[in-house]
Formats: sequence, C-alpha cells, structure tokens
Amino acid sequence: MIADNTPVIIGVGQYSERVGEPAYEALSYMDLGGRALSAAIDNCGADGSVAGAIDTLAAIRAFEMSRPDRAPPFGGSDNIPRSFAKRVGADPARGILSTTGGQYNQKLVGEFASDIAAGRSECAAIVGSEAISTVLALSAKGEKPDWSEEVGGEFEDRGFGLDGMLEPALFAHGASGAIPLYAIAENGRRAKSGKSLEEYRADIGALFAPFTKVAAANPHSAAPKQRSAQELATITDRNRIVAEPYARMTVARDQVNQAAAIIIASAGKARELGIPEDRWVHIHAVTTATELKLSERPDLAANPASIASVESALDIAGKGMADMAFLDFYSCFAIPVFNQCDHFGLSHDDPRGLTLTGGLPFFGGAGNNYSAHAICEAVERVRVSRGSFALVGANGGWMSKYATGVYSAEPADWSGADRVKELPMAKDAVRGSEAPFDSAVVESYTINHSKKGSDAVFIGRNAAGERVVGNADLSDAATRETFEGGQPFGAKLTVSRGDSGRNIGRVA
Repeated sequence: MIADNTPVIIGVGQYSERVGEPAYEALSYMDLGGRALSAAIDNCGADGSVAGAIDTLAAIRAFEMSRPDRAPPFGGSDNIPRSFAKRVGADPARGILSTTGGQYNQKLVGEFASDIAAGRSECAAIVGSEAISTVLALSAKGEKPDWSEEVGGEFEDRGFGLDGMLEPALFAHGASGAIPLYAIAENGRRAKSGKSLEEYRADIGALFAPFTKVAAANPHSAAPKQRSAQELATITDRNRIVAEPYARMTVARDQVNQAAAIIIASAGKARELGIPEDRWVHIHAVTTATELKLSERPDLAANPASIASVESALDIAGKGMADMAFLDFYSCFAIPVFNQCDHFGLSHDDPRGLTLTGGLPFFGGAGNNYSAHAICEAVERVRVSRGSFALVGANGGWMSKYATGVYSAEPADWSGADRVKELPMAKDAVRGSEAPFDSAVVESYTINHSKKGSDAVFIGRNAAGERVVGNADLSDAATRETFEGGQPFGAKLTVSRGDSGRNIGRVA
C-alpha cells in the first residue's frame, strides 16, 4: 500500500501550434497554457474534479517577462497563475510566479513533492507557455492584439532570479546573451580537444543529428525536420555562424508557440479523485545545484554543478546511469550535453537517445519551460514501459543552474522526506579584475556576429593571474588571423583601454 502522503505525478499535458498551419489560432500565452493545463487534467483519467482539487499553481515566467527591462509587447495578465487557473475552473489557494531559469520547473516538481509529503499541499500544478513565434509573426504584419488580463487576487512573485547570471564585464564587451556566453564555454572545450573549428562543428553535427530524428516525429516540434550531421555542420547562408563555433541550426530555437503542464498530487488525493494507479508516476529524486559565474569558473568549459546534480539524483534514487532507460539532457547548445557525455562516458549515438523531445534547437527552446515538455515525455514513457526509469536534466542561465529529476512508475518511499536535495555552491571561484591591464593570455573566446557587426570577445588572465575580459582588435591583421583562424588559445595580447571603456587586445 502506497502511503497517502506519497507525491505522484498524476497528469501531464502539452499544447502547441505553428504559424501558418491549418489549425493555427494565434493563441496568447495564457490561452496556450490553459490548453496545456486542460490536457494535463484530461491526462489524469480521473473520476473526480482535478481542477477543483488544485490548491497550488505555479506559472513559469515567460521569456518576455524574464528581465526587468522587458515587457510582453501585447500585454499580459496581472496574475498569471490565476489566469491559467481560471481557464480550467480551478481556484487554488496559492499562486506562484517563478523566477527566470530553465531549471525552475523541475525544481518546482521537487518543492511541490516535498510540500505534499509534509502535508502542506494535496494537489499542485506547474504551467508554462511561450508564444514568441506568434508575437514575431503578428508584429511583422503590424498587428498588435491586446493580451492583457485583469484577474486580480494575490500571488507570490519570486522575482527574476538573475543573481549569479549577470556578467557586466562580458556584457559590456558584446557577450550580452546566451549564444556568445555559451560559445565562449564551447570554445574552451574545443581548446582542450585540440580540434579545429570545422572538426568541432562536425562533432556538434554528429551530436545533434539524432535529435532531429526525434524532433521530426514529435507533433509539438517547432522544426519537425530530420537533418544530417553534415547539414548541421556545413556553413551556408541559411546556416550561418551566429557566434563561433555555432551555426544557426545548432542553437536553441526560441521562435515557438508551446505550452506544458504537470500536475502532482498525494497518493491519497489521487485515490479520492479516482485516478487509476497505472497513471501514477513516482518522483524518485530531484536535486538542484548552482554554478559559479562563467568568468569565475576555474575551467571555462566545465560545469561541475550539473554533474554533481545528476550524480546526486542517481544516488538518491539508488540507480546508475546505466539504469536509466530514458534520458533528456538540456540541449540549448551542445556543451551542456557534451559535459554529461564526457563525464558519464555516453556516446552521441547512445541507443537510448539523449533527448525525449528532439532538443531545444529542433523541438524548440520554449523559454524557461522547455524541461516541462521533457518531463511530460518522461512521464508518458515510464507509464508505458513499466519498471523503467527516466532522467531529465534541466539547465538555466549560461550553465548557471541545474536541476535533475528521476522518474518511474515504480513506487518511491517518501517516508524519509530525503528525495529532494539542494547542493552547496563551489567555493573555488577565480578572482577577477576590472582594473586596466596591459597584457592578457587568452583562455577562450568567441566571435559574436550581430546586425551591428562582429565582436571578438575573449576571457583570459592578466599578468597577476586574475580573470579579465576584452575584445580582440579585428582591424589588426595578425590579431584577426589568429582569432578568425580559430586558435587564439594561449596567445598573449597587448591590451589598451578604448574610448568606450572596452579593453582592446592585439596579438603581441
């Protein structure tokens, strides 16, 4: 007999639409999320009212609401959790708006499971949605629908949660978003491998080609087309470099209209609602970890927090990586997947596959909510494959935060309340300096391409061994040849301070 206070996932739901297709409705964020929550309620197979049982509902912060300087262009709800709730007739006592970060939906699974085990909740829902593709399509036509809603009521706003992700020196030198920041880490890994840009892009293509096959078969994919490794690695006008070493097709695709929802209940509430036990999926472990800032990491290519999170989740579940029948590693870029493969000895063509959805560049990078889609897929897999286990690795920021979940239809014993764990942050940060410096040795770099031009951004060490940031002077022939050739690692630069306050380096 499974104890009444055991938390179980009772329902999952996804909803999506693609611009221009026959069924396309140009739904708002709220409507997409409501459809996903409705699908999750239906997915429970309950006799009773699941909507009426939801006492807690958390909304995942949409990308366009994820920074203080941004706002949804068509407006939004004054109470996002309750906007989702009202679409299914729910009236939760508690509403929550999450922080920014792709790890947060899985973190909430652990939080709500703990609340249920402790008797603080009986049924909780997590809902997230993105309508970025529709926003762009309508804006291009000069249309501006009104998506604002006045719902009222109280909710808990957990803030933007950007601590540890702001890198002012990198931002000031042109690495102001995920693509160049990940590219710097990726080139750090390439430096350790000794590979050329072309060789490394071939590795990325080989990693991601199997993902495209999964995406092509997923009805919720934003880009459901299978592509070869060579196609992904070959630079063309359509597959241009966005930031070395990344070609456009191999970075997270944010132009999506996707939503996903997860419903968790106590076993007692699930019985009361008449939900068959073959719908229950047990939460065997959820672990979270926070990484040092990119510029503080001893190894720019490494992400030990994510490795520790996965290892800890497996340990809590009493399983090894070989016991996982299903895997989904967060794949906004190649390096979060490569890091797991490197550590656990996984091949890019592991017969289990490394994604359940098709991955962020192909299925779609549904903002902070991608991993909710992965959890939905994991739940459906283990329901069918009884006795199997699934692992989902969720990532936030620039490999800044990580959450790992292990799921199975096999029961998990929650009597010890020790299945959720937050790991301590590392204390071996590299000391940085923003003071003027006259020389630096390059550790890693990227050439970031934008409409305003190209910036070669480097991270290195000054003469005192402190971590420093600058731009390589691409107007200097020798410097341009070194950086565009893809092998500036270990190069010594002479550095001056430009009029804009940027550090400008030339090959010594």
